[in-house]
Amino acid sequence: MNNFSFEFFPPNTPEGEVKLRAVTQELMTLGPKYFSVTYGAGGSTREKTIATVNTVKALGNDVAPHLSCVGATKQSVRELLHAYRAQGITRIVALGGDVPSGMVAAGDFRYATDLVKFIREETGDHFALNVAAYPEVHPRAASAKADLAALKLKQDLGATAAVTQFFFNADAYFAFVDAASKAGVTIPIIVGVMPLHSYTKVARFAEMCGAEMPRWLNKRMADFGDDVESVRALGLDVVTDLCKRLLAGGAPGIHFYTMNQAALTKEIVTRLRT
Repeated sequence: MNNFSFEFFPPNTPEGEVKLRAVTQELMTLGPKYFSVTYGAGGSTREKTIATVNTVKALGNDVAPHLSCVGATKQSVRELLHAYRAQGITRIVALGGDVPSGMVAAGDFRYATDLVKFIREETGDHFALNVAAYPEVHPRAASAKADLAALKLKQDLGATAAVTQFFFNADAYFAFVDAASKAGVTIPIIVGVMPLHSYTKVARFAEMCGAEMPRWLNKRMADFGDDVESVRALGLDVVTDLCKRLLAGGAPGIHFYTMNQAALTKEIVTRLRT
C-alpha cells in the first residue's frame, strides 16, 4: 500500500539540510508515492525549494515541487516548469499562496485557477497537478459554495487531484467529499494530515488556516501540561485513529505534513499498516 505521501519545507541552514536528507532516507523505507516540497510565500524560498527538490530526487524519489501564485510572473513559472520537466519531474502542486508581509506586487497570477490554466497551456498533460481543498472552508472564501466552485474550476482547468488542508474532524471531510461530488468534482480528494509534533504549534497553524481544533482535544492536552510523553502518546493515538477512519471511509490517500521530521509520521504509517 503506497497511498501515502510526505511533505517537506526547504531547510534554512546547512544543519537543516543534513537533517532533511536523513529524514528523507528514513521515510523512503515506507515506500511513499511521492514527496512534495513547499514554496515560500511570494517565492521567498525559490532557490531553496529547487535545491531541496534536487536533493530528494537525487535520493531516488518521485518529488512534487510546489508553485504558488503570489509574486510569480509567467516567465519565472515557465522557467521552473521547463527545468522540472527536464529533470523528469511529473507532478506539481499548484497553489494560490499567501501574501508576505509588506509585499505589494501581486504578480501575473491572481488565483490558483490562473496558475493551473497556465501550467496546462505551457506543458500540456505532462504534469499531474495537485491543488488545495478545504473541508472546513478556505478562510478567505466568500462561502462554502464559492469554495467548492473554485475547486470545481481548478478541476475543469486541468487539476488531477486535490489535497486537503489538515483537519481533525473526519465528519467534515466526508461531508465535504459528498458536497464536492454533488458539485461535479470527480478528482481524488486526498487527506492532508498534521502529526502532533508540538500541540501548541499545530494549534497556532490551525488558527492561521481556519482549521478547527476539537475542544475535547484542547482540554486533554491542557491537562498534560509539560508532560511531553503523554502529549506525544495521545497525539499518535488521535491522528492514527483519524487516519484509520478516513481510509475506512474511502479516502484515496493520506498526505503527511511532516514538518521535516520522521518519527511520528513513520509511527503512524507503521500502525496503519499493521
